[in-house]
Amino acid sequence: MKMLLLNGHGINMRVDAAKLHIKDGRFSTTEEPQKYVFYPKRIDIDSIVVYGRSGSLSFEAIRWLIKHNVQITILNWDGKLLTTMLLPESTNVKTKFAQYHAYEDKNMRIEFAKKFIEAKFSKSEAVLDYLKQRYPEIEYDFTDDKARLEKAKSIREILGVEGGVAWKYWNEYAKAIPEEYDFRSRINQYRRATGAGDKVNVMLNYGYALLESECLRAINSVGLDAHVGFLHEMNQSKYSLAYDLQEPFRFIVDLAVMSLIEKGAMDNKDFVRTESFSLRLRPTGARKVTEEFNSVINRKVEYRKKNSSWGSVLLLKARELSHHLVVKRKAVEFNKPVYVGKRDDTDLLRQKIVDMSYTDWKKMGFSKGTLHYMKQNAKSDKPFTLNAHVRERLEGWADANRLR
Repeated sequence: MKMLLLNGHGINMRVDAAKLHIKDGRFSTTEEPQKYVFYPKRIDIDSIVVYGRSGSLSFEAIRWLIKHNVQITILNWDGKLLTTMLLPESTNVKTKFAQYHAYEDKNMRIEFAKKFIEAKFSKSEAVLDYLKQRYPEIEYDFTDDKARLEKAKSIREILGVEGGVAWKYWNEYAKAIPEEYDFRSRINQYRRATGAGDKVNVMLNYGYALLESECLRAINSVGLDAHVGFLHEMNQSKYSLAYDLQEPFRFIVDLAVMSLIEKGAMDNKDFVRTESFSLRLRPTGARKVTEEFNSVINRKVEYRKKNSSWGSVLLLKARELSHHLVVKRKAVEFNKPVYVGKRDDTDLLRQKIVDMSYTDWKKMGFSKGTLHYMKQNAKSDKPFTLNAHVRERLEGWADANRLR
């Protein structure tokens, strides 16, 4: 999947000579806005996200985009989803009837709700496992929570267990965030999202809006009703099923935000404080979060013996759910595929690089300049990656030195 972000002032989308012309918004008086031209049947983006406050979108441009299966998502000033123009939906009425029946069946609804939360717990553990490789102070244990979830007999009980795990998760996640971000948790004492009071929550809110948009696309394409969820209560003004489907995939946003923080990619100028003391992303910040979100959701993972992106997996899970509801599939679960994140920048590996002598490095066939560059990375706080063959030889050298 590929997402195009439009923000700033003066966004324009129009059709001329059958081609779609897009002009991005202006950020400053000295910077020329980016322009794009897409030819019929030759557009390489799946979604356009509008985070601007002024501009124009012609009816013909809307028609052009819908005909080319490009979803248009409009975000509010605070980064939350305002509306989305969905692609033509599947007309399989049987799927919706089966979904409504499952919602009205208490046992089926509880079964589905548990599956969503089980997957969320699994992915939360994966994120913390990934972070713990770099931040050993992170500690967690969801064993008792999993047992409570298994015994839960109502949606309220399930939500209570989920809230407890969320509390633990965000407290541990916060340990990896530098003090200057002023992030304590995403949950306050009343267990409500703290909103956009700090930079991390601003980025998370914006990322979850992008994820919600992708969930809506998947739900719509398989013929399900986005307003009827199983874990989240049905509400005509909310996309309850999209909130359900987000749960197993929220880790994508959490990893994207952490990546931006670790790389030091965000600047103070990427945020702005409003008169109500809320914080929001400026166009530059929104672009950085969008690009990182795109990067993470397009990472490959093996599923059904194929290498798929996490974005493709999201669509497959929505399809599996719809097939299970109409008894085309015996079971559905959201735990798989499992996310496994291995870091090259653990404290142990950093120390190995710092301890490596130039003589030993040269004996392994590498240049002195490469080791110098690696030592600089190892001594910094920013994340880095290694080529597989470099990591393999480095670990072999460390093992050999332990045996001496």
